[in-house]
Amino acid sequence: MDFLKKLLPMSFKKTETNDLVKRIVIYAVCIILAGVVAGLVMLLQIPVLNLLLGLIVSLVELYCTAGIVLAILVHCNVIKLGE
Repeated sequence: MDFLKKLLPMSFKKTETNDLVKRIVIYAVCIILAGVVAGLVMLLQIPVLNLLLGLIVSLVELYCTAGIVLAILVHCNVIKLGE
């Protein structure tokens, strides 16, 4: 659990519903921006760059999706914080 707290610190802050919504919006905007940047760079049609960028965008989307899920689980008290 300590590893997840260090990796996704924003998801483990137990606060009000408004803050949960802000965190979800921040993660969603990061996903959208990664997709837009990837789409623009892929217009250059450089195969190695497209492959590398596809991998990076996939990792960003995975990170943000995990952040959203953990934020919801912490907010709903499914994951207990040891504080």
